[in-house]
Amino acid sequence: MPERYKPNTTVACVIEANGKYLLVEELIEGEIKYNQPAGHLEANESIVNACIREVKEETGLEIKPQGLVSIYQFTATEELAFVRYTFCASLDNCLESKPIDPAINCTKWLTLSEITALKPQLRSPLVLKSIEDYQNNKRYPLEILNNQWL
Repeated sequence: MPERYKPNTTVACVIEANGKYLLVEELIEGEIKYNQPAGHLEANESIVNACIREVKEETGLEIKPQGLVSIYQFTATEELAFVRYTFCASLDNCLESKPIDPAINCTKWLTLSEITALKPQLRSPLVLKSIEDYQNNKRYPLEILNNQWL
């Protein structure tokens, strides 16, 4: 019998202010990579609370997501797959942020064209896809995620 498929459950947040998007810069296997604030769901944690925690750890900002952009399924390698819940938050201004997580080098507010220019350095194709979906007003209410059994 083949081994059961067990994708990683992750969260991410598209954070936008004045036409710019907040990305985090990480060093992964010796290479600089860019991503939305993102990370793994922890045991006994709701999907929304995982997003709030990851944004805080990676940017130092306390932001509550305002909607769900999409749920993406992504296979990185034959052994590594993800189900990624991508949220969004729109801010009035680009807030100064400082990562708490030592794995994050810094944060950057960038335009879509600046992010597109970084395409080879994006952590996954989902970074750009989720921003494009956000720009196309793809949003679902947070109530779609029921966490009453936690």
